[in-house]
Amino acid sequence: MIPPAFDYARPTSVAEAVRALAEGGEDAKVLAGGQSLLPLLRMRLAFPEVLVDVGRVPELRGVREDDGTLVIGAMTTHHHVLHDPLVRRHAGLLAAATATVADPAVRHRGTLGGSLAHGDPAGDLPAVVLALDGELVAVGPRGRRVIPAREFFVDYLQTALAPDELLVEVRVPKTDGWGFKYEKFHQVAQAWPIVGVAALVRRNDGHIAEARVGLSNMGSTPVRAAATEEALTGVSDPDAVAQAAGEAAQGTRPSQDLSASPEYRAHLARVLTKRAVLAAAGMG
Repeated sequence: MIPPAFDYARPTSVAEAVRALAEGGEDAKVLAGGQSLLPLLRMRLAFPEVLVDVGRVPELRGVREDDGTLVIGAMTTHHHVLHDPLVRRHAGLLAAATATVADPAVRHRGTLGGSLAHGDPAGDLPAVVLALDGELVAVGPRGRRVIPAREFFVDYLQTALAPDELLVEVRVPKTDGWGFKYEKFHQVAQAWPIVGVAALVRRNDGHIAEARVGLSNMGSTPVRAAATEEALTGVSDPDAVAQAAGEAAQGTRPSQDLSASPEYRAHLARVLTKRAVLAAAGMG
């Protein structure tokens, strides 16, 4: 299907991009890698009057260190994230999950910021950034603001970004010394997960001192398995991990669709959480 007509802007700086978004108002859309937006345009599920292409804004790309934090430009591609030595060394969970995103062609075009700004709870990376306690940095006419990942995802395909704001950075704390594992169940290769689990575990003297578990496709936003995280504190054996993983679906609201029922998704969340935590804790 042919997309509806729209105006096109191609800024070369963040300031120009913000200005173009402000002028376009609520009818403007940001084009990053295009892997989420272009299908919506072709199916006429999105009707922007202005498309702001940020592909030529160099300051939006790359990975750097800022003390104990990795700062990743929003336009950094999945391929770059996956192969960046800083990400692989200090945020292994993000690299591991990024390796499962779609296929190489999509990973060369799609971007970390685009995936997060799209806000799809079935995506791999929103739950990962949530588990990492990441922060998202937005710039708009009123200046710059930092949004914690736990406040960024508002509802299905809705985020805390204002229409005239541009996502410019993703900040994730370094997790050196943490074990990690990303597990997902999908029907066919390269598909989004029916359920995905991002697990981080920090051990001390043989016990789990802290655990973080992010869930994909278990509600209208990515969520943390808070009951499981609490139950894992102090655990030192696989049976106790399995018992804690049994609480993974508590408080979630998984959807009903052609892929799975809510009950099946809840079952998957428990099974995948057990696998992910055991692997992250070195018990599997």
